[in-house]
Amino acid sequence: MKKVFREKSGGGDVRVTSGFLRGRKLATPGSGTHPMGSREKLALFNMISAYLMRAEVLDAFAGSGALGIEALSRGARHVVFVEKSGGAVEAIRENLRNLDLLEDSEIFQGSVAEFLPSRKFDVVIADPPYDDFRIFEIEKLAWLVKDEGVLVLSHPGEAPELPGFSLLKNNSYAKAHISIYVK
Repeated sequence: MKKVFREKSGGGDVRVTSGFLRGRKLATPGSGTHPMGSREKLALFNMISAYLMRAEVLDAFAGSGALGIEALSRGARHVVFVEKSGGAVEAIRENLRNLDLLEDSEIFQGSVAEFLPSRKFDVVIADPPYDDFRIFEIEKLAWLVKDEGVLVLSHPGEAPELPGFSLLKNNSYAKAHISIYVK
């Protein structure tokens, strides 16, 4: 069994920033993930708050599941987590179990390229590793967004163009960029 580590991010523990789970600590995998800082996470969710109530959400490149858990805390109905790392999947399961969210979620262990859902989502959140950013994976995720839904993308550099989407917002935080696209 792989050990789940609690790791600091931005000078503090990884926590839920808002909603009914606000302040709860999350387990994170020890390496191979880059937890989004709380300032960026708070800004991201403030930008998409109108889309979250009762939403079906996909958290791609989920890491610890912090972004999907934040969506549930803020009113999403259901979240599917996609993560290929076994240690990260273990952290997601631990977090969902500790927060009593197992019934509101599903976990797919595998890559985004392998994920073949039978449904589309109101909100797709993609926080891929910057050192292995693959536009074809983001384009695949774009196909999974319902009409009038949103794709949230954390990315290095310029916001990529996505056919069929309008760029609603783009904010920069040091090396991170967060873009919100509407279908």
